[in-house]
Amino acid sequence: MEGCSEPQLDAKAKVTNQLIDFQWKLGVAVSSDSCRSLKYPYVAVMLKVADHSGQVKNKSFEMTIPQFQNFYRQFKEIAAVIETV
Repeated sequence: MEGCSEPQLDAKAKVTNQLIDFQWKLGVAVSSDSCRSLKYPYVAVMLKVADHSGQVKNKSFEMTIPQFQNFYRQFKEIAAVIETV
């Protein structure tokens, strides 16, 4: 996960995609080509997103546990704002 920066949400950005499905799973990397014992926990996220024309695309990415916790916190904040609209 080197060089990963956390995405910043722009509240004024025009939304052009629709989230269709969100799945996640917790995993542990136990080894790699360069390291025999990692024991590195991560969260794999799989999204289904429809663009403005209705075409559905699958997107996936991995995050560290702290990144996922921040991601979850941001979603809770978004949900709270949506409830006030």
